[in-house]
Amino acid sequence: MQYEIHTDIKFKPLELIEAGRLADDCHVPWWNQTLCRVNDCVARLGVFLGEFHWHKHELEDELFFVLEGELLLDLADRSITLAARQGLLVPRGVLHRTRAKTRTVVLMIEAAGITATGD
Repeated sequence: MQYEIHTDIKFKPLELIEAGRLADDCHVPWWNQTLCRVNDCVARLGVFLGEFHWHKHELEDELFFVLEGELLLDLADRSITLAARQGLLVPRGVLHRTRAKTRTVVLMIEAAGITATGD
């Protein structure tokens, strides 16, 4: 699967973040856009349909918070299903992948220097 990942910062401080518009305008199966920088972290918006590859981040934690739809977070020993308004912190060093059976919109918070596709 091809991933469309945009790491440029879309919104500056005190600029209205139009996350809903960005999600509505997205018509590709796997997309994410860095929204803004918050201290040493970034907030990213993802629109997912399908599955991402297995990966881990050795130095950074990663927060997934579902805004719309349902996200499956696969770990080595189990899968966790997140519904809208639910989130999960994946600690650094934990092998994981994300999957979405239907179009799902996710907010992610992670270190600004993280490699979005894993280490």
